[in-house]
Amino acid sequence: MPENVTPAEVPAELDAYRHTIDNLDAALIHILAERFRCTQQVGFLKAERGLPASDAAREDRQITRLRQLATESGLDPVFAEKFVKFIVAEVIQHHQEIATQLSDEDGC
Repeated sequence: MPENVTPAEVPAELDAYRHTIDNLDAALIHILAERFRCTQQVGFLKAERGLPASDAAREDRQITRLRQLATESGLDPVFAEKFVKFIVAEVIQHHQEIATQLSDEDGC
């Protein structure tokens, strides 16, 4: 479809799909926000207890589990693994920042 198509020229079916995609994108953002709120609490708990920011064994189990779920759902498991690894890397970075923040507060 040409880039200069006006909204009035967009087929109703395409518009409906786009509306659904917009709703799903919004839901994904809300779900990710909730996930990161929870992992932030995990980060504080780990830092308070002196636990490492990363748990490689758990991460491996999660990737295996989520690849299987992706396959069952008709989603490319390679994409699912990349997505999960991206999120986990961000979570680990947050956990490291939390640990640094708490150790700096204790050192004052």
